[in-house]
Amino acid sequence: MSKYVDLAMERRKQLTPEGKPAWNCCQAVASVFAKDACYDEDSCMKAATFFRGGMQMGSVCGAITGSLIALGMAGIDDPQTSNELIKKVRDNHNGMIHCADLLRVNAQNGGEKMPHCNAMIRECIGYVEEAMRAKGKLK
Repeated sequence: MSKYVDLAMERRKQLTPEGKPAWNCCQAVASVFAKDACYDEDSCMKAATFFRGGMQMGSVCGAITGSLIALGMAGIDDPQTSNELIKKVRDNHNGMIHCADLLRVNAQNGGEKMPHCNAMIRECIGYVEEAMRAKGKLK
């Protein structure tokens, strides 16, 4: 695993008093790249608050949204890079990128939410790292 994945998974272990992850999927992905992009992690976390659960309405997965935030923080603003990242997720998930769809299929296959979301976070961080390396933003 990478240092980014390790940090995100460490953060995902932190739970609220209700037993939910203290870091949502978007926060977990975007925040791990903040420091290297010279952004404040706390500000990044706050900015990503409402992107959980597909913007809290089952739309685009928060891990994907966090990936796009991370690319933007790194100064990568070309549509080809973001489209390639989204295409990779689509290709890996039968064309789906919406949180509600991904979670529904996961549940139909007997999966639990937390492991599914953590897998999406790991996958999306990997795509961000790949894109950043290709653009010379990571060594």
